Amino acid sequence: MKILLVGAGGVGDAFAKIIARRSFYEHVIVSDYDLGRAERTIAAILAGHGADVAGRFTAAQIDASDPDRVASVAREHGATHVMNAVEPKFVPTIFAGALAAGADYLDMAMSLSEPHPTDPTAQTGVKLGDDQFAQAGDWETAGRLALVGMGVEPGLSDVFARYASDHLFSEIDELGTRDGANLVVRDEAGNEIFAPSFSIWTTIEECLNPPVIFEKDRGWFTTPPFSEPEMFDFPEGIGPVECVNVEHEDVLLMPRWLDAKRVTFKYGLGEEFIGVLKTLHLLGLDSVDPVRVRSASGPAMVAPRDVVAACLPDPATIGPRMTGKTCAGVWVTGTGPDGAPREVYLYHVADNEWTMAEYGAQCVVWQTALNPVIALELLAAGTWGGIGVLGPEAFDAKPFLDLMSAPESEGGYGQPWGLQDRL
Repeated sequence: MKILLVGAGGVGDAFAKIIARRSFYEHVIVSDYDLGRAERTIAAILAGHGADVAGRFTAAQIDASDPDRVASVAREHGATHVMNAVEPKFVPTIFAGALAAGADYLDMAMSLSEPHPTDPTAQTGVKLGDDQFAQAGDWETAGRLALVGMGVEPGLSDVFARYASDHLFSEIDELGTRDGANLVVRDEAGNEIFAPSFSIWTTIEECLNPPVIFEKDRGWFTTPPFSEPEMFDFPEGIGPVECVNVEHEDVLLMPRWLDAKRVTFKYGLGEEFIGVLKTLHLLGLDSVDPVRVRSASGPAMVAPRDVVAACLPDPATIGPRMTGKTCAGVWVTGTGPDGAPREVYLYHVADNEWTMAEYGAQCVVWQTALNPVIALELLAAGTWGGIGVLGPEAFDAKPFLDLMSAPESEGGYGQPWGLQDRL
């Protein structure tokens, strides 16, 4: 297996550092628009692993917005798999480039939606991932696999949902992804600062779009941003966090393969974060449409959202100043195999202190990057396999969770997951 990794930012860097500890692949081409960034990722890996990985990592320059360039780099290095680790706005071009190169494809965020109506009685517009699923026939004809939404949410959440459907419930009322954390970022003086732990570009996209909910008797429909607030009690010391509806791929993926009466995604944003996002929207700073601005070299066209992203700390750099834990999981309600009501929360917690010490990566990007590495290992072993455009729910969840939780000394990843009965 030869993997072309597109993007050496926070998640791409963490992906490379995680896979460096594994042996199932032949080669990883770490590519980025900024070649220096790809080279820094490889240098960090070599410093930590030395001769163990010598010759197994190569840096390359790539323009993710150019499908021909993606295909060219993939062909040049004989890539069998293209791993997309950049912002979702580049999904269409990387997706097309991988298919053109005859490679399989994985991503952690799917093609973007078109603006949805905020009227809850209205139907959705173009949903997250619709553009990719529309091309499923092309991937099937080519005999190639596009495994989409294989991050943490979507990704691990969908694996948890499949496991619950197969092993814990005879009937599911709701599959509710719930994400929360107690992370704090401080400046050099020790003062708490506003610094999102994930790409602000992506965060604005998913939080300010009208959230999509699925109900079996209605299909997909929308609600206003930040709707249906609820307090959810997260495990391992995180505690109660207010969660609100957010647009996310989990809701668009799970109903395609799993039978549930309702599917939701709620994110623990916090009052301050919601206030910042609302202000950005009020001022038009969430827009991706370029506006004319002054610059040292004359007038320039700049997207306001890109300015916001440039003004905030790079999520890849905040790890040393961040403390706390992040939790990703799925809250499932319904009827157990014994016919009795059941309510469980399946989850995984990542501690920033541990991920920084072990991998030099902050916990949110590390937790996201872990799951496609596990998926690639299952694909390499032939445990998972398929053609077309498929989500994580299309595969047996047990081998994934077994490999994830097994100790490293036994060939696993040493990442136990939790299951709380909540009735």
